[in-house]
Amino acid sequence: MIKVLFVCLGNICRSPMAEAVFRHYVKEAGLADKIAVDSAGTGDWHTGSPPHRGTRNVLTANRISYEGITARQITPSDMKDSHYIIVMDEQNKRDVERLLGYAYGEKRPHIGKLLDFAANAGKRDVPDPYYTGNFEETYELVTDGCRGLLKHIIEKENL
Repeated sequence: MIKVLFVCLGNICRSPMAEAVFRHYVKEAGLADKIAVDSAGTGDWHTGSPPHRGTRNVLTANRISYEGITARQITPSDMKDSHYIIVMDEQNKRDVERLLGYAYGEKRPHIGKLLDFAANAGKRDVPDPYYTGNFEETYELVTDGCRGLLKHIIEKENL
């Protein structure tokens, strides 16, 4: 089972959106038995909370389920168990590497930014809608990145 973990700051806006979107694409591709999807935050402020109302609204409008998603903080076991740790921005990447750099098991997961896989983003980082209020823009960027990430995983992992 290939494990993909999406990470942002608080795990209530961007990373749960990416988790829900990617899970939707994985299910559509018939790969739910081969790819596990999760999300976490680098901070613990929102642990146990559902996704932000703006995230829930944009996912509902696009008929994507966020059922079962609650905020949590990334752990050392995430570093050991994940094949792909996909962050939303450069600061998230630095934080993940700083927080969990000591926790690598026998394998090092791929740690990269979601928009590195996007075809049409025109940006390197997914803006945080908690601060910008623009959940639609975040959704468009996340869907573009998730499509590219799934294509990458299918090709790289021979699925």
